[in-house]
Amino acid sequence: MSILKEDIQKVLETITESGEGKSLIENNNIKNIVIFGEEVVVDVEIGNPTLQAKKKIETEIAKVIIENVSDKAVIKVNVSTKAIEKTTEKEENPNLIKGKKLPGVQNIIAIASGKGGVGKSTITANTAVSLAKMGFKVGVLDADVYGPSMHLMFDVAQEKPISVKVDGRSKMKPVENYGVKLLSLGFFTNPNEAVIWRGPMASKALNQMIFDADWGELDFLLIDLPPGTGDIHLSIVQALPLTGAVVVSTPQNIALADAKKGVAMFQQKNIKVPVLGIVENMSYFSPEELPENKYYIFGQDGAKNLAEDINTAFIGEIPLVQSIREAGDIGRPVALQENTVLEKAFNEITKNMLTQLLIRNEELPETEVVKITTMSGCSPKK
Repeated sequence: MSILKEDIQKVLETITESGEGKSLIENNNIKNIVIFGEEVVVDVEIGNPTLQAKKKIETEIAKVIIENVSDKAVIKVNVSTKAIEKTTEKEENPNLIKGKKLPGVQNIIAIASGKGGVGKSTITANTAVSLAKMGFKVGVLDADVYGPSMHLMFDVAQEKPISVKVDGRSKMKPVENYGVKLLSLGFFTNPNEAVIWRGPMASKALNQMIFDADWGELDFLLIDLPPGTGDIHLSIVQALPLTGAVVVSTPQNIALADAKKGVAMFQQKNIKVPVLGIVENMSYFSPEELPENKYYIFGQDGAKNLAEDINTAFIGEIPLVQSIREAGDIGRPVALQENTVLEKAFNEITKNMLTQLLIRNEELPETEVVKITTMSGCSPKK
């Protein structure tokens, strides 16, 4: 039985390059297929220049042809790396990186903070749970690759995403708990070892969790970003068309200074991701025995005043309460509680975020992918 080029193309539709989300055929990675009797030569071009990536594609192509086309085929795979083409002034900048929409995901919201330790992951987890309790389909991507915590907060640290077939392709199935789909690097790393990666490696891992995952139909995908305004943030805004961002801060001046930088990053000319508002965490402390008393340990109304100064919405405040920490430690977010002060607080924040999202969708056009050049993306905001 002769080997046909059409059969080779068909089986190559089941292979995707890591972090791309499209098959080798859809993404135009296959440059040529030549058949000489039982000898098959495949020329493929990929974006990842590492030897590991090249070897992986070579092995997958050979395997799928032998298993699905002919076990007698003698296969040679020539793997090359995509080159950046030189452009004239009128042509598109070669450094321009365009994000891709996620099929089935309606709104992508980044939860960010300029400073670590302000409770951004706690806000993300409880907002996700609040949205799920309201009946929305929700997913969370833990983009804090150096300090992932979402797998702990959702009590799924021992779980592992499984591989599923979607349209003939292997995809990661997010772990689900409390009605929220979740992917985190914490599922794939040893909890006793540090993740020591340069920016490109971290960005590649993020792309795989975004585009090689079977997120399905989601009303909201919340992205828990790491502190600061670095590589991961740029990778996210380059990879995905964000609907908006929420910035978390505590009331103290030192945290507000960093929160202001976080807002400025999203408002930068080349990024322009709408900031839905600011959440103030650890606003005040109320002891259990004196619930009516409020002690403003970190200052009062700091985030509210910042929101007014930079003309963005103040979404709400969360008190400093011991049970929030305890609930996070055991992997059961406090938003799951019924008829408590904390459940109401997170519900209020979630509703205010939804209100700002509706305003954003009424006043601004449909979300477009963010385009950033490597130089302008790293420039300071004037």
